[in-house]
Amino acid sequence: MSTASIPTGVTVIEHPLVRAKLTRMRDARTQPLEFRACLAELATLLVFEATRDLETRPDRIRTPLADHEGAALTRPVIVAPILRAGLGMAEGILRILGDASTAHIGMKRDEHTHLPACYYFNAPAHLAEAEVLVVDPMLATGHSASGAIARLKAAGAKRIRFICCLSCPEGLAHLRAEHPGVHIFTAAVDDGLNEKAYILPGLGDAGDRYFGTL
Repeated sequence: MSTASIPTGVTVIEHPLVRAKLTRMRDARTQPLEFRACLAELATLLVFEATRDLETRPDRIRTPLADHEGAALTRPVIVAPILRAGLGMAEGILRILGDASTAHIGMKRDEHTHLPACYYFNAPAHLAEAEVLVVDPMLATGHSASGAIARLKAAGAKRIRFICCLSCPEGLAHLRAEHPGVHIFTAAVDDGLNEKAYILPGLGDAGDRYFGTL
């Protein structure tokens, strides 16, 4: 997908480190240990861009030498990984957002219909006050992401961003149509889906590669 055809509300994060980490994840020769490290590191890089415009408030402190007016985040942050592969991204994001809470959303895809069902949902009580970062390595059909976001909205979430490593035109179109107010951040937009609804060229099944269950 050319830059000119990227939908409104989608940010493709272009950075040499992002491209290099993603290339290692794509490589079929990359083993689970390296795959896991690259996924966490890539998520750390992506979250910097995805949180660029978070609101801050003045925070007056004292350094060892003088008073100083710095900044603190206005709202708490909740990281919401879509199970199971999203856990790998949450690990990297929580390294720099150590005060964030975590929601867990279990979505399982039917391999025949390619549609997901939610089998688990657990979220902090302060969803309505928080900035919610929904994370999943792959945005393929978009149904899992859309379903997870719908559950979060039903539970009170109002400020939601979606962060993924790979996406495709079909997934972007579906998620934007279902949740136009949710901004999408992705490291790459691939060509499309194959007959099994996997992204091409993609990187295979992120969950299987992360957990070594191929």
